[in-house]
Amino acid sequence: MTEPLIASFEDVWGDIITLCEGLTPEQWAAPTDCPGWSVQDNVAHMIGTERMLAGEQPSAPSDAGADAPHIRNDIGKANERWIASYRDWPGAKMLDEFRAVTASRLDALRALSQEDWDREGFTPEGPGPYRKFMEIRVFDCWYHDEDIREAIGRVGYLDGPVADLSIGRIPPKGLPYVVGKKAGAPPGSTVNFVITGSPEIVAAIEVPPEGRAVLLPAAPAIPTTTLTMDRRTFARLAGGRWSGAEARSKGQVKVDGDSDLGYRVVDNMAFTI
Repeated sequence: MTEPLIASFEDVWGDIITLCEGLTPEQWAAPTDCPGWSVQDNVAHMIGTERMLAGEQPSAPSDAGADAPHIRNDIGKANERWIASYRDWPGAKMLDEFRAVTASRLDALRALSQEDWDREGFTPEGPGPYRKFMEIRVFDCWYHDEDIREAIGRVGYLDGPVADLSIGRIPPKGLPYVVGKKAGAPPGSTVNFVITGSPEIVAAIEVPPEGRAVLLPAAPAIPTTTLTMDRRTFARLAGGRWSGAEARSKGQVKVDGDSDLGYRVVDNMAFTI
């Protein structure tokens, strides 16, 4: 049995390669919605993470980029070391490196047994099977693909298996925290998220009278608030790439019901590292 995530990596890494082929120096240097990073920095980050998973270390010193204003934790410091290691590379060489590193990682993933994919160990979300860790890697790469697309004006790649996997991770992983903690939705309230696209995603978060907010198995017919937005907007907000004000200025968010709660949720949707 072939692990389905291998096809996801082939898809997302192949899309990034196609996206970056022929970029001009100005496009490689273009700032992205990922704070502090250019298009090239996003690619360097992905290269660095895959090299780290292969047991390699960055060439930049341990304090490289550590004082950058967008750094908030040790993971951010580690990311900056890899980015600093590639900062002076021309774009075409960067893309060749990305091709080589991802090809090597695909070979390593294809060589894993079913037991390897099932084996419990570290993931950024706590202990879990290696499969869970690699699902997070697909999610991360898809987000950076989107960052590059936004920066160079080629919006897309919002449908299909990789986008479905990535967007589908957001409701259970982030929305209860967003609604209950960050937006402070009152006990007894429910927030429906309607994410348009193919397929449409509907996620409902309830704040019970006691305890933490939870993702409901089905959306209530009469929620306190309903937020309707497309996949692009949902991902940009959840990833901290757009503020609520930016999303509203683009006319990409519709709020029905309790508008104060709805806009408070939109303004607090960022939850990823």
